[in-house]
Amino acid sequence: MSRASRRSRGSVTIEDVAKAAGVSAMTVSRVINGEKHVRDTTKARVREAIEQLNFSPNSAARSLAAGEATHIGLLYANPSAAYLSQFLVGTLEAARRAGCHLMIEGCESESAEEQAEAARHFAATAVEGVILPPPLSESQAILAELATADIPVVTVAMGRPRPNALNVRIDDAAAAQEMTQYLIDLGHRRIGFIVGHPTHIASIERLRGFRAALDKNGIAPDEGLIEQGYFTYRSGLVAAQRLLARAPRPTAIFASNDDMAAAAISVAHRAGLDVPKDVSIVGFDDTAPATTVWPELTTVKQPIAAMADEAVELLLAELRARRAGRAAGQAESVLDHSLVVRESSATPNAEAKPAARPGERRRDRRASAGA
Repeated sequence: MSRASRRSRGSVTIEDVAKAAGVSAMTVSRVINGEKHVRDTTKARVREAIEQLNFSPNSAARSLAAGEATHIGLLYANPSAAYLSQFLVGTLEAARRAGCHLMIEGCESESAEEQAEAARHFAATAVEGVILPPPLSESQAILAELATADIPVVTVAMGRPRPNALNVRIDDAAAAQEMTQYLIDLGHRRIGFIVGHPTHIASIERLRGFRAALDKNGIAPDEGLIEQGYFTYRSGLVAAQRLLARAPRPTAIFASNDDMAAAAISVAHRAGLDVPKDVSIVGFDDTAPATTVWPELTTVKQPIAAMADEAVELLLAELRARRAGRAAGQAESVLDHSLVVRESSATPNAEAKPAARPGERRRDRRASAGA
């Protein structure tokens, strides 16, 4: 079977052609676009590779027009290292496939002035478009600066996109409602909830979904079972300590991300509680902590890498439209979420033991084995 027959046109990339011909991807693009200053022998090798690999030059030309010579930027903050790492990997991979250059810069400050300065710095570079993952996707200072510079932006995880804006998200409210319904279906009625950062739209939407599920099932909300977090592990520790100190304590805790859920499991273990026998704990995102804690987390799977990939695609499509002279458009992509059921959730236990008092650490066989 020939090499060309084994691979479809859609699966072959410019990098594949470049590797086969022993040249750079830029050289392949120059040959495809008929540019000068390429040796005849090099052109022959590239064309031979294109033919052998069954590569589509037309598709390549379209891809390159939006990617090869394009510089895009990613401006980020870091409330959750697990979320950010998945998003960065997804963005880097999408940029690599498109052949565009990705510039990455962090902005950890919550000051509007400093965020605006970071955006101005980015705008002064060769960046043609910017991707903003949360929480910077909600920074009015950054959005205003990039709009002034007429740089297209794709926001990620905004609840509702701005006019003439590009946005990628999941339905956070629906996802949180689905997870809460799952706990209710298990038999839980006293459910604690750890809210994410109070200024983030995703936090507001997830709390809304939690409340909607309670209301749908005729469960009166107990405001004492709702604790504020900030999407960090440390904030999850504080919130979980408060929840598990209540009497009666919740039979389940739903944390707004996996970092805080992992912290809640740690607090439960320190209190001598079995997860999920004494308390079920679930999270949101399906990041690395979900499978590195014991027991592994039941969680909402947010397709973080796919959202990054989609953000790159939306941005490149917008840049193609601008190069073609079309006005800026509005587009939103809502990706699917799913529930991943693991070992941290179960039906409530009528004989659940009480938590240890503050300052006391109860050790039983399971806790001493690795909690």
